[in-house]
Amino acid sequence: MSILKKQDSKIYKAIVGELKRQQEGMEMIASENYVSEAVLEAIGSILTNKYSEGYPGKRYYGGQEYIDVVETLAIERAKELFGAQHANVQPHSGAPANMIAYNAVLKPGDKILGMDLSHGGHLTHGHPMTLSANIYKFIGYKTDAKGKIDYKELEKMAIKEKPQMILAGFSAYTRQINYKKIAAIAKKVGAISMFDMAHIAGLIAGKALPSPVPHFDIVTTTTHKTLRGPRGGMILCKEKFAKAIDKSAFPGFQGGPHDQVVAGKAVAFAEALKPAFAKYAKQIILNAKVLELELKKYGFKIMFGGTDNHMVLVDVFASKGVSGKEAEIALDKIGITINKNMIPDDPRSPMDPSGVRIGVPAITTRGMKEKEIRKISEWINRAIENHASEEILKEIHKEVISMCGKFPIYKNLM
Repeated sequence: MSILKKQDSKIYKAIVGELKRQQEGMEMIASENYVSEAVLEAIGSILTNKYSEGYPGKRYYGGQEYIDVVETLAIERAKELFGAQHANVQPHSGAPANMIAYNAVLKPGDKILGMDLSHGGHLTHGHPMTLSANIYKFIGYKTDAKGKIDYKELEKMAIKEKPQMILAGFSAYTRQINYKKIAAIAKKVGAISMFDMAHIAGLIAGKALPSPVPHFDIVTTTTHKTLRGPRGGMILCKEKFAKAIDKSAFPGFQGGPHDQVVAGKAVAFAEALKPAFAKYAKQIILNAKVLELELKKYGFKIMFGGTDNHMVLVDVFASKGVSGKEAEIALDKIGITINKNMIPDDPRSPMDPSGVRIGVPAITTRGMKEKEIRKISEWINRAIENHASEEILKEIHKEVISMCGKFPIYKNLM
């Protein structure tokens, strides 16, 4: 980055600072990860110079022979990785992917039955502040007292509301969803079934969790998070929806794809097809389970009764009398990055909720395993219980930096 250093020292210093922060700290936000250096090279490549409206073999501009190779590889690898009939790799991110999918098969005013945000759903699954909620009518289903989805109640809601789509998937739910039951309910009421697997795509690719692809009409995802690719989106679907999805993506919702990111996706998909990725995905599950059990040992209330995936949702306010915002700040000071998060039917506000969401994909990428998770859990407990003590937080921070030094991320990046 010698050219950038000379030309724009302020941006260069910010990037160097972020690299140091990532190297010396632990990313435990459930939606974050570290891409490989090969992915970094692809997304920083000269492909960013090209405009490629359309699809392979059907572009609006010339000079696409190499771009078509890149996108075709991304499509074929995605289909192989997830066993999908059709893949569109152009969505710029997860939220656009969801909007593209809605637009492909629904009309304005149609009903979507999706998971309530405070019970683990995503903003694009019906939050009133989003564009999708201004176009479609969302009805939220919730988890029961045990933190599970009541499929009988879901079926009753579907029969009563007669939605055009039933949407599954989440951003903070930690239990395995019964794909067959949701797809069967959708079929029974004549609704399209859609699954947003953004958070667990890597676990599915690595065969650590079962796949929703055979069961749902449409499956959307991000390509980062557990999948460990560049920030972007993707839509997988049955062949009968392929033309509608492609037309909705372009020209319906987006202009040209970001070719450099499509290349990064292709590289990440190839990495996820290797045996080492399956080993990684299984280690994520092991690490998350240890995190759950250790935090329970320290008296933390784990939402939904536990975890089956890569993260835990913790009610820190009920457990320790500390708000989610206070816990996030305390952990940030020791070099552990998590995010404050609403818990089911949270009485507190979204900007200062009762809970925190903690994930293990990124630290698992660094090579940390059960032994390290136990120590990290101890640090989390000490930091939250002593959130007002700058002295104790500084002591813990030194320990965190020491452990991070043993698990480097990028050795020769700068």
